[in-house]
Amino acid sequence: MAQQRVMITAAADGIGKSIARAFAAEGAKVHICDVNEAALEQFRREFPDIAASKVNVRSEGEIDAWFDDALDDLGGLDVLVNNAGIKGPTAPVEDIELGGWRECLEICLDSYFLCARRAAPVMKAQKSGLILNMSSNAGQHGFGNRTPYAAAKWGVIGLTKSLAIELGRYNCRSNAICPGSVKGDRINRVIQGEADVRGVHFDVVAKEIVGNQSLERLTEADEVAALAVFLASPAAFMINGQDIAIDGHVETFHIK
Repeated sequence: MAQQRVMITAAADGIGKSIARAFAAEGAKVHICDVNEAALEQFRREFPDIAASKVNVRSEGEIDAWFDDALDDLGGLDVLVNNAGIKGPTAPVEDIELGGWRECLEICLDSYFLCARRAAPVMKAQKSGLILNMSSNAGQHGFGNRTPYAAAKWGVIGLTKSLAIELGRYNCRSNAICPGSVKGDRINRVIQGEADVRGVHFDVVAKEIVGNQSLERLTEADEVAALAVFLASPAAFMINGQDIAIDGHVETFHIK
């Protein structure tokens, strides 16, 4: 993994932060971005050797400027991790406003396209590279009361498989990581949102989520990061165009 050049979106906190830390620990040179200035300041204190830029991934211009800076900083690009995401509206489909739908897709899908189209020419020219897109098991099963999020995550898988077809002839790969419920503040907000819509206690939804899994616990962010590092390793070269679940084996994604 030494000397790999890695760009990661939305990586000042949560899963992205774990991925950045894991790649850096393997000797990679990493440049992240995030929109949260407070999280970025904390990240810079913790990881002074990792470049961190403030970027709103809803902005085509800001993404292009970040790529210009990061490519200059890194001297190229071996791994792009599209990690940006929000939970989006939690409500029955008839109660979701178009603005909430569009915001979710802009962050969870459009930004992946905007980053991929900048990364692809670099990787094609050097005839190597990997695009890792963060999808979700909601992109494999669907998710009631979370239609914008699930639609975006299904779209991420379609984007991933299409990129794999386009880039394979250039010795480049594209895969999607599909986490289940990852321990942290974000899943707590998701659970609370579902509980509020249904008028039940937080613990009811939390129990249902892990009860749908063969391994009945939440996924750790570091486990997702370890998968990302493996997929970027030579041992994973023949893994391409895949959507890989890391969710303890979700047997059914239906929540009451």
